[in-house]
Amino acid sequence: MNISAIGAGYVGLSTATVFAELGNNVIVADISKEKINNLNNGVMPFFEPGLKELVIKNVKEKRLKFVDKNNYAIEHGDVIFICVGTPPKENWETELKYVENVAIEIAKNMTSYKVIVHKSTVPVETGDNIKKIINDNVKENINFDVVSNPEFLREGTAIKDTLEPDRIVIGADSDRAIDIMKKLYGPIKAPLIITDIRSAELIKHASNAFLATKISFINSVARICERSGADVENVAVGMGYDKRIAKDFLNAGIGYGGSCFPKDSQAFIKIAEKYGYDYKLLKATNEINEEQKQIFVKKIKDTLKNNDNKKVGILGLSFKPNTDDMRFAPSIYVIQELQKDGIKIKAYDPESMEKSKNILKDVEYCKNPYEASENTDALIILTEWNEFKELDFKRIKSLMNNPLIIDGRNIYNPDDMVKEGFRYISIGRKEVK
Repeated sequence: MNISAIGAGYVGLSTATVFAELGNNVIVADISKEKINNLNNGVMPFFEPGLKELVIKNVKEKRLKFVDKNNYAIEHGDVIFICVGTPPKENWETELKYVENVAIEIAKNMTSYKVIVHKSTVPVETGDNIKKIINDNVKENINFDVVSNPEFLREGTAIKDTLEPDRIVIGADSDRAIDIMKKLYGPIKAPLIITDIRSAELIKHASNAFLATKISFINSVARICERSGADVENVAVGMGYDKRIAKDFLNAGIGYGGSCFPKDSQAFIKIAEKYGYDYKLLKATNEINEEQKQIFVKKIKDTLKNNDNKKVGILGLSFKPNTDDMRFAPSIYVIQELQKDGIKIKAYDPESMEKSKNILKDVEYCKNPYEASENTDALIILTEWNEFKELDFKRIKSLMNNPLIIDGRNIYNPDDMVKEGFRYISIGRKEVK
């Protein structure tokens, strides 16, 4: 099939590359000439395991092409995916002007029937708005259908998530569009959910809001565990064996970040307000998440006590492992709050340091975890990269001024750390003396 994706960001590039890998002829358009030139030269705009190799392969085999003009992609695609950004406004409502601009371009440039798919996370009724925009701007009486096909990609596992999704959601009101989408997704074996457009749009926001709530719930439990002497990891294991609950997203820590959970949960609150509903549960979810970072910073400052001239090493800057994404990363808040007390920062992350340099100032960026540990009064874990689980702790201890690890992701066993000679403080677990 001839497929186009408008927007070479995380969703557009990952989705388009997988569809090319499945044998389709795919064109990706983006208004950034620099991004398109880089992609044509095999340079990715972000880090995602396995993506670069698939892009290069499919470009070489002429199934994947990158252009900097949307009209070429619009003409090419029988199915056109709108994958442009939907950033939050200052009041957390979703900014839809990029989606709307693409809809106008599609209307003015299409000359035959198209299935127009909004893949970006958007508020309910966006599909209706896209239909109206196209009808208002189309030159001739050309048939088209609008489909909601929300993405459920996790940064760090986007390729696997696209090829082996938990489900595929198709929101449409046309049998013709549904048949085309079924054909497109035919090679992917996953449950196919066919629904109306508005329900499909809500599925994405509801899913992310629920997962955010699950994280805030276990972080609330962690606070009770610290006060009562219980272990949050034991509690989470006991909960997770219940099939109604499941174990995923029950890892206590410093809270969620990234481009999805903070933005989508806040946007869902604004959507609820539009329909006259006060979403108190989701407001509490976000409040707990913000408090979790504050509590962690207080834990660090209280442990260090006199913060003047103290220096700490930070391991992990991206909001999660296997990505270089710094959007809403908890590390930003933690580091900036420590700097306010005069604490000097050394930091290392396997992938996100270049992006971090544009956000975090007065940080000494290091080549590896050992350099980040040298002459520090504490080592702070903010991202659970696998690399950090395999460190030489004897070497780490010999480099530090003070053998103290404060773990915001609970990646180490407390007993093991004490045996290595560290004072080890984590989230929701009793400190082993």
